[in-house]
Amino acid sequence: MSKKLHVLSIIAASTLVAGVAVAPAAQAAGTKQKVCVALDTGGINDKSFNQTSYAGALAARSRGFASSVEYLPAKSPADYVPNLKSFVDKKCTLIIGVGFTLGDAIATSAAANPGIKYAIVDVGSGAANVKGITFKTDENSFLIGYLAAGMSKTGKVATYGGLQIPTVTIFMNGFAKGVEYYNDVKSKNVQVLGWNPATKTGTFLGSFVDSNKALATSIAFEQQGADVIFPVSGGMQEVTAGNSVKSKKSNVIWVDAAVMATGAKFASVTPVSALKGLNEGVLATVKEAFDGKFSNREYVGTLKNKGVGYVITPSWRNKIPASLQKEVRELAQDIAGGWVPVS
Repeated sequence: MSKKLHVLSIIAASTLVAGVAVAPAAQAAGTKQKVCVALDTGGINDKSFNQTSYAGALAARSRGFASSVEYLPAKSPADYVPNLKSFVDKKCTLIIGVGFTLGDAIATSAAANPGIKYAIVDVGSGAANVKGITFKTDENSFLIGYLAAGMSKTGKVATYGGLQIPTVTIFMNGFAKGVEYYNDVKSKNVQVLGWNPATKTGTFLGSFVDSNKALATSIAFEQQGADVIFPVSGGMQEVTAGNSVKSKKSNVIWVDAAVMATGAKFASVTPVSALKGLNEGVLATVKEAFDGKFSNREYVGTLKNKGVGYVITPSWRNKIPASLQKEVRELAQDIAGGWVPVS
């Protein structure tokens, strides 16, 4: 079963009421855990980190690790604190914040409610009741950068971010470093637009919801000659992919989840997806709490433990040179083994 069908089957097995997924009675009898997920801006159907993180909570519920799962969306950062207070008032037993920008709000709420378990995606662990769920996405982005450089016909590739925050720039930096490595190995000079790993400066939308700026940025990159674009911008990657379908001047790298799971209609312009195991990280955290083993020991997804990775889009497997695909597979093994330093 595909990831998309698996997620849909999970949702279908639940009763969704006002953002709440309630477990069937037989499963609910096994646990009293109430899991509440505070989303970042972008919405539950962002085809990216909100959606895939919540899918992990739903997967945990379907396996009997929680009696109920619910979420609250955020239209802006002003919603973070009220949403967390609402969860506290509802007596949630595990509150999960999705995204780096919720870090301060989670830390404050956790300090005021030491009896509640908290987890935060894309932020390191904090107090005893706060578990960090983090990912070394510079590792798989390094691979993506190498692959993009090898595929480029123009000798120019590009990346941009939603916000200039560590969980975004780590993708962009890994991507640029992968291109640099390709240039070193192949004696090439593929250029990266949108991020300078030396100065740590680049191109950002200023949010994860500015579709006009995402489109303008994508078009500008194409006009500068980039034929592969890596948007680290949540749902705004759809805007870039949509432009690529229309312009036929560039291809796009999907981020966080596999394009076939969250954006299959863009497969024709998306050769590869950079996978971030948000689903797996959230699921592991909920299970840990269910098992009575919750701690603030940080979950760290890596190439070695398959917490991050990449997947070639099926329709592209015969389009990308087999030799290049083999090089990327071997490079992944070298990074996981510690032979090739990424940072």
